[in-house]
Amino acid sequence: MSSCPWANIKLPDPVRLDDIISEEIAKDLKAKEMKEFYHQSDVQQGEAGAFTNEFLVSNDIPVNSAKSSSDEKIESDAEIAHILQMQFNKEYDNLLAKREQKINGTSKVSISFDKYKISRQCDDDEFENDRCEVEDPQDRKDWDRFDSTLREVNSIPGRGWKETEKGKIVTKHDLVNNGRLNTLKLMEQFPPEFPTGDGEDIDMKLSNRTFNTLKKHANKEHIRRYRIQDKREQATTEFAVDQVTSHILYQLLLNQVIKTYNGTISVGKEAVVMHAVTNQDWVDTQEMLPKECAIKIFKSTLTEYKNRDKFIKDDHRFKDKYNNCKPTSSKALNAWAEKEMANLIRLKRAGLRCPDVVRLKKHVLVLSFIGQNNIAAPKLKDAVLDDADYVNAYEQIVDGMKLMYNKARLIHADLSEYNILWHEHMCYFIDVSQSVEPVHKNAFKFLYDDCKHITNFFSKKQIVPNILTTDELFNSIVGRSFTEMMDLERIRESTKIKPHSMNRADNQYYGFEANWERAKQKRKENTPNTNATEINELIDSSD
Repeated sequence: MSSCPWANIKLPDPVRLDDIISEEIAKDLKAKEMKEFYHQSDVQQGEAGAFTNEFLVSNDIPVNSAKSSSDEKIESDAEIAHILQMQFNKEYDNLLAKREQKINGTSKVSISFDKYKISRQCDDDEFENDRCEVEDPQDRKDWDRFDSTLREVNSIPGRGWKETEKGKIVTKHDLVNNGRLNTLKLMEQFPPEFPTGDGEDIDMKLSNRTFNTLKKHANKEHIRRYRIQDKREQATTEFAVDQVTSHILYQLLLNQVIKTYNGTISVGKEAVVMHAVTNQDWVDTQEMLPKECAIKIFKSTLTEYKNRDKFIKDDHRFKDKYNNCKPTSSKALNAWAEKEMANLIRLKRAGLRCPDVVRLKKHVLVLSFIGQNNIAAPKLKDAVLDDADYVNAYEQIVDGMKLMYNKARLIHADLSEYNILWHEHMCYFIDVSQSVEPVHKNAFKFLYDDCKHITNFFSKKQIVPNILTTDELFNSIVGRSFTEMMDLERIRESTKIKPHSMNRADNQYYGFEANWERAKQKRKENTPNTNATEINELIDSSD
């Protein structure tokens, strides 16, 4: 016995080296060690057995999977390592499950970590074989028809053909496989907004011609979709706040001309009108700003009013500014806004009631507000009037048309109940951007249409007595009938010197007044009702 502070250790019996090398002695030593081990473990047999069963049950390990002896002792180290590995796998899988639950939360779209988990649901027989059967990717079930199609197409070698088991030759140009492959491309490669339908549940086959047609159409629609979006961003939209307009409105704020913007008042075919409050602290020696303003922003690309050519092209005041430009270009838009400003100033000088011009910046026109307390004055069409107001409105409009033609030398060219505001028992003329001078070649046609609109509106009310007819109203404004003015216009066109005869020595030009006197003299000599043939002969003779 040797002395030791912890226990008494029995010294081994002395043996020879030859005996140690002997196999029989080695077996005896092993038997003695196992006997001593079992003797010490018998004391803790109950605790060890209970712990082993509790360990297996708590970790969901099948008891049959661990081979035990009759006294429930596990003798194989491999089985113990297997049990420990299963415990580790379960702890790792539980950690992944908690992390997956934390990331997903209450979201409708969730992710899964199942493919990262180690443990697999294996049967007891598979566990005894110490491995789980691994599925061959070639033997797995297809998710849809496209998997089998891809496998069939990819199985064709590089030479471009293969021979099936039945001896049939299948090439890479096979119609069935190519049709299914086109369907696969249709479902996966086309943009999301293209309605392809569900081609997975049916064996759909698309020919190359059909697929190419669909692809070309999808690309065209995709480009058009983004082109329209860019066009809307660059153009003046329904509320007329594109990038350029926003910059102009912001400049008005920085210059302390406008204090606040209060939104849109109305949306028309050619412009959008917004309400704004001016800065009353703004000091200018030339003018005083009105308390409320109407900001008229002319539409550009998305405008519904594209027939501006006939109003501005032949107007000598803006002819040079409008030449060689598109009706929706920024240059034409600025000329259109400038023309309305010039017409409003001319009407104001003639004494007509219309908005005052405050500012003009490109296609943004700031006018005085016709209304009160952010409420715009109603149009004549929407205004509620009694009988006396209708009579008063009709007289004001007729007097205004006469004053516009004789003093302001303008014709509205779009006068109707939609372009007249009723405010404090007074009529205000608005939207004069298309107004032309009487020298315009279509001026009297425009005036005749204006007379027709006003006469039809008040005739439907059947309130105003003694309403003038369209011809009578035209004659009261101009002083001549519409037929005479058309004849005058034809004579005026015929008396113009042709460019090719400007330098001819025998050219005789009598002028408009001389030809008009000749026409009147001809009428006196002939019958009172001169027909169209005689007028044409007179025009030809004036040439």
